[in-house]
Amino acid sequence: MAGNLNRVFLMGNLTRDVELRHTSGNQPVANIGLAVNRRWRGQDGEPREETTFVDCEAWGRTAEVMSQYLRKGRPVFIEGRLKLDQWQDQQGGNRSKLKVVVESFQFVDSREGGDASSGGGGRAPSRRAEEPGGPSYEEPAGDDIPF
Repeated sequence: MAGNLNRVFLMGNLTRDVELRHTSGNQPVANIGLAVNRRWRGQDGEPREETTFVDCEAWGRTAEVMSQYLRKGRPVFIEGRLKLDQWQDQQGGNRSKLKVVVESFQFVDSREGGDASSGGGGRAPSRRAEEPGGPSYEEPAGDDIPF
């Protein structure tokens, strides 16, 4: 088998406002909670639904833009990769958590302000995640966000 692939595509609603902070090296990082719904019909024909909650993180300019324009409840399309964080808790037990590192995202609606001039629905500029040891930020073709 040739190579590996680690690519995630998610569309859902933010479960909380984007939490932006900076590392000790002044690198922006944002924590994002995403709820992704799945709907189907059971064998009895009754509609069913389940919600999966996914923790995501964004780095660099992507983190800053997400923090500036996204709020709790807003739908967003995220493209990224899976990352497993591992650590020891205060009792010395091994802990781990699977999260998605956001490499790019798109706004899905125009809820911000509620008018047509607020944009949305279109594609956000491509934002590459900027993580220590990861790819560097690539400036989009346009000078600003198209809204």
